[in-house]
Amino acid sequence: MNSSHVTPSPHQRWTRHLVPLLLAWLLAAVWGSVVQTHWNLQALVELGVDIPAAERARTTWQDLIGFAPVYAGILAAGWLPALALATFLARRWPAWRSPLLAAAAGAGMVAAVRCVDAVAPMPVFIDATRHLPGLLAMAAGAVIAGLLYARLTGHS
Repeated sequence: MNSSHVTPSPHQRWTRHLVPLLLAWLLAAVWGSVVQTHWNLQALVELGVDIPAAERARTTWQDLIGFAPVYAGILAAGWLPALALATFLARRWPAWRSPLLAAAAGAGMVAAVRCVDAVAPMPVFIDATRHLPGLLAMAAGAVIAGLLYARLTGHS
């Protein structure tokens, strides 16, 4: 028997998917954090507040440290069921694997944000997601991250 054709164990498949999943998750969390930061800063600019580039950069960095980890937790809550379902469906329709994973990542993000909004004391937890354009801007990062994950794990 040729060892190059041995089917990997479930543990081996799982560990080969972990690093790509973490990279995709990091991309989505960073994307979402940067989008919400600049969405909020732009709202201030529209109110007449001057925000120099250095202040934008400092605020972005602070949000990457303070908000991105919280947002990553929100993403994880939405991604776990969504990506599990997409992976299950992709076994039945392998040609649709990338679109399924991308759509699941985006839908999981939206579902998680809306769930947080439903229990948060304020009208919305993430102001950028208050209206459809901001929600779609943040979801775009999740969709791209889902595509990245599909691409990095395509031959596993």
